[in-house]
Amino acid sequence: MIKDIIKNLKPSSTLLINEVSNKMEKEGKKVYKFGFGQSPFKVPEDVVAELKNNAHQNSYLPMQGLKELREAIAKYISSKKKLEYKPENVIVGPGSKELMFLLHILFDGEIILPAPSWVSYAPQAIIGRNKIKWLECSRENNWFPTAEELEKLLKENKDQKYLLFLNSPNNPSGQICGNLEELAALSKKYNLYFLSDEIYSELSFEDNYKSIATYAPDKTIISTGLSKWCGAGGWRLGYFIIPENLSNITNQLKVLASETFSSVSAPIQYAAITAHKNNHDDYIQKSKNILKSVGNYVYENLKSNDVLINKPQGGFYLMPEFVGKKFNSSSEMCKDILQKTGVALLPGSDFGFKENKLLARLSFTDFDGQVFFEKTQNEKIDDSTIKKFAPKVIEGVDKLKNWSK
Repeated sequence: MIKDIIKNLKPSSTLLINEVSNKMEKEGKKVYKFGFGQSPFKVPEDVVAELKNNAHQNSYLPMQGLKELREAIAKYISSKKKLEYKPENVIVGPGSKELMFLLHILFDGEIILPAPSWVSYAPQAIIGRNKIKWLECSRENNWFPTAEELEKLLKENKDQKYLLFLNSPNNPSGQICGNLEELAALSKKYNLYFLSDEIYSELSFEDNYKSIATYAPDKTIISTGLSKWCGAGGWRLGYFIIPENLSNITNQLKVLASETFSSVSAPIQYAAITAHKNNHDDYIQKSKNILKSVGNYVYENLKSNDVLINKPQGGFYLMPEFVGKKFNSSSEMCKDILQKTGVALLPGSDFGFKENKLLARLSFTDFDGQVFFEKTQNEKIDDSTIKKFAPKVIEGVDKLKNWSK
């Protein structure tokens, strides 16, 4: 009764590790939840208040999203990217994940995924019956493809349409792509388009964040939403910003929306207007300050001859590689780490790497973000403060370091 294309798919590893961790905790075991990544902070109070104020909204909203929300998003993104977007360029979905899934279904071409890539890109491409081209990247280039590596792949079939998924800051590596202009230049020579997954862009640790849309505006679909910067992952509201020349994609996404999710929850759309209209710079800056401080602590205390790791640049992930260990796969390694230390990590193979590459994703958000947020200011956060408000991060890193020796 089940199609062959679906039989080999497994539950999303990010969601699965969260359930496994919760189950172990209920059994009385101490678990350091470094596997599941979500914002540790509460949704801003004004946005929560607006959700409450609009709980009575019970009508189906337009398939593309509430016009007032799309206007607010267009203005917000135009200001951030220094580009000009209109409400017609925006389509709202129940999380950017769902919109990506529909994009996979409608796209007629091949999908290019850098390794590492977020765990759901490849399964969604498989469900959409799209051929995947993997580009294994190196630590030296922040785990992103070089222009030479990408062009070598594009030359294999110059007539093919390609869609490159580019996630910066990156999940799982926490790195930012530094060669956007070179990659964008290839879209002028080849039939290359970009899905720029910028869900972590507001959490870049430096203030000079750049989008590939700056260099290839007519070839780039921007994907983002409320889950990371606004702490609203469970609210499920994301959106695409699609350039005018790709309006056929916008129109077809509306058709698919009408046949799948119909429209996003009305109260959440009204609340999202406030999220984009009101100034949340202080909230974002404080969130970034905490994440950067905790991330740098993990980096400084975990890196060694046994653990190769890049300094985090945004979001809440690091991607350590454990050298000199004798495991057949990163999955086997992560199981051993969990059993011996209680530290839950995700194996690099879940993100497109070969099984024998002993990489893992580490999310450093196992702390009470609300308490940390309320008890600190926008100031330099020292190790003693991290120990006070993120003790499980300190303990988990210590256990992981001892295991790695």
